[in-house]
Amino acid sequence: MRRLWLGLVAGAALAAPALTPAHALPAMPALERVQDVTPVAEGCGWGRWRGPWGGCRDTPYHGPLPGGGWVGPGGGVVLGGNGCPPGFWRGPWGHCRDTPYHGPLPGGGWR
Repeated sequence: MRRLWLGLVAGAALAAPALTPAHALPAMPALERVQDVTPVAEGCGWGRWRGPWGGCRDTPYHGPLPGGGWVGPGGGVVLGGNGCPPGFWRGPWGHCRDTPYHGPLPGGGWR
C-alpha cells in the first residue's frame, strides 16, 4: 500500500509541470529585416578603405597600380610609364625627380 501511494505522489509530481503553462521560455516572434542598412566594403563606410594595419582611411590612393600604371595625387590615371613628366623618373620615396640617376643598374652595371 505504501508503494502505491509513493508511486501516485511521484507520478503527480512528474505530471504537474506538463499541465501548467510554460512562461519561462516563450517562443520568439520572427524578427523584421531592416531595409535601411547600407552595405559597405570592409566595414569602413562609403568612400573609405582599410589601410595596411587594418585601420579605416579616407585618403585618396596615389601610387603604382598592379598593371604597371600610376595614379597621381590629383586622381589622374597614367597607363604605362611612371606617372612623371617626360625626362623625369620616380625617386626612392615616390617623388618625380629630374636629376640624373647614379647607382647600380638592373643588369649589374654601375652608372
